Amino acid sequence: MKLRIITPTLHGVADYSAAVGLIILPMLLNLGNSSGIAFWFSIITGLAVIVVSVLTNYRLGIARTIPYQGHLAIDLLVAITFMILPFLFDLKGIDGYYYWVNAAVIFLVVSLSEIE
Repeated sequence: MKLRIITPTLHGVADYSAAVGLIILPMLLNLGNSSGIAFWFSIITGLAVIVVSVLTNYRLGIARTIPYQGHLAIDLLVAITFMILPFLFDLKGIDGYYYWVNAAVIFLVVSLSEIE
């Protein structure tokens, strides 16, 4: 049974979609009540996701300088960062839950992504 069902192209679609979400959702969810870092870290990460996606060697990449497996490693670092961020900055309520949910989704996407 094949558990890695997310192709690199589909992963790219998820990346660009996630970037838009990371940039827009802090405003829609009114993040930053427990710390301004909750608001700004998401936006900065969203912009970084766009840069990394543009540089990744997959169908939706443009410059294609980052190997796809390197991209997956970066995704894992982001997920780990999102998991510990609420503890490091004492993020409460929606601020903390936002990062934990995003971390879980990133871990899931990486674990289901095909490795070239």
